[in-house]
Amino acid sequence: MTLSMLEIDRLQVGYPAPGGQRLVVDALSLSLAPGEIGALLGASGCGKTTVLRAVAGFEPAQAGRIVLGGRVLAETGTGLPPEARQVGMMFQDYALFPHLTVGGNVAFGLRGRPRAERRRRVAEMLELVGLADAMDAYPHELSGGQQQRAALARALAPEPRLLLLDEPFSNLDAGTREQLAGELRNLLKRTGTTVLMVTHDQAEAFAMADRIGVMDGGRILQWADARTLYQSPADRTVAAFVGRGSVLRGASVGMPGEEWVLLRPDTLVPDPAGPLQATVEGVVFRGPHWACTVRLESGEVLLVDLPDAAVPASGSVLRLRYAAEPQRGGTAATT
Repeated sequence: MTLSMLEIDRLQVGYPAPGGQRLVVDALSLSLAPGEIGALLGASGCGKTTVLRAVAGFEPAQAGRIVLGGRVLAETGTGLPPEARQVGMMFQDYALFPHLTVGGNVAFGLRGRPRAERRRRVAEMLELVGLADAMDAYPHELSGGQQQRAALARALAPEPRLLLLDEPFSNLDAGTREQLAGELRNLLKRTGTTVLMVTHDQAEAFAMADRIGVMDGGRILQWADARTLYQSPADRTVAAFVGRGSVLRGASVGMPGEEWVLLRPDTLVPDPAGPLQATVEGVVFRGPHWACTVRLESGEVLLVDLPDAAVPASGSVLRLRYAAEPQRGGTAATT
């Protein structure tokens, strides 16, 4: 049985508000094994960054507990100070010191260690992240991707037991994000670092994490690997948030016994004898296929991916059939 490196048990974090307390994180629980990468995924304001700040020691735990490697970092009303937690954090804006060189930035968290050890560790970290030749450069002389790697080297240099990543790709363009997500995951896996990150971008979470928690309203709705989230969402909120697709009433697509169904863009395909009729509202070319927005007779709108050879005009009528079994949730009788 694998022991957890990070255990968060029914964590609650809130702030004073008129008339009482406003909960930002509500009874949140998760666990990560040593070397696992976890991601908290959700829209702005769902509480994911507050979880990170509570683990780091910047926010108190009003209830619940946080345990790292068997050591209690925080529990109801008490907690270790940030510097005593052995937790590293890479901030959204990287927070590199502009007046220090790259080497100086990486060495900053190694104060108190012998000089020779600091030099060795800095060289080791910069070699690890591919910045060995940038030791004497200043942050403004680096590209966005290089700044990210310098910030990562600084966070890893003190050998934290847990690394926290706050929206690590938000300052990068889309193409660079996709490339660096794979690079960063491979690098972290080589070091065996246990990681908890937050992001609002599901592509980043899927590319980086072993386990993902979809958050809403301060709670984790589902904690699972990417494939499970995509193929077996726990509820309609997770279904709507993860992947492309439309969550519709079962009755609107000929399934009156279902509370809701999730139709991915490849669930339905054109077929003159298909049971569903839809009107094409828009077509956009998406590389190898066309993304077609259609409106069903019931008024529901959904996406259908079509091959390049079958592009309908806007306003035309399509008959559609199921090419794959839709994902279903609940029954209409229980609502």
